[in-house]
Amino acid sequence: MSRIGKKPVSLPQGVTASVNGQTVTAKGPKGELKFVVNDEVLVKMEGTEIAVQPRDQTKAARAKWGMSRTQIVNILQGVKDGFEKKLEITGVGYRAAMQGKNLQLALGFSHDVVYETPQGITITVPKPTEITVTGIDKQMVGQVAAEIREYRGPEPYKGKGVRYAGEKIVRKEGKKK
Repeated sequence: MSRIGKKPVSLPQGVTASVNGQTVTAKGPKGELKFVVNDEVLVKMEGTEIAVQPRDQTKAARAKWGMSRTQIVNILQGVKDGFEKKLEITGVGYRAAMQGKNLQLALGFSHDVVYETPQGITITVPKPTEITVTGIDKQMVGQVAAEIREYRGPEPYKGKGVRYAGEKIVRKEGKKK
């Protein structure tokens, strides 16, 4: 039994949701999101709560049960509050700046890296060494942050590169004489 899947999802204040077949639609102050639930999982609207159950007791249905509930919770939270990921840049000469809608990164390469901001995502640079990625889709916010980090991930000797805020980098000891 899924401990997460058993709990019904209650609607936050200011958010309206509807279940149409296998599609869950949520509208809130930040926008609108949809999630299509797998056919092996049954979704029902019961008053102000959304209940998720597996259609049968197969291993595949039970595996998708808790994930489906979590996805519904994420779209409800996204349309109400949105999601945010912060990145930090460490290294001499490493910096970020906004160039119109695109993010321009100087990461020690012979050229600047220009990252095009996807639709529905907002990137801000409060300081040259900080990047904030915000949006209503949790998966997309995490994907954009991971793509930016991938250009120059933190290296283990000096810790230079792009890392998530609060990420602990395991440092290695350098060469000894």
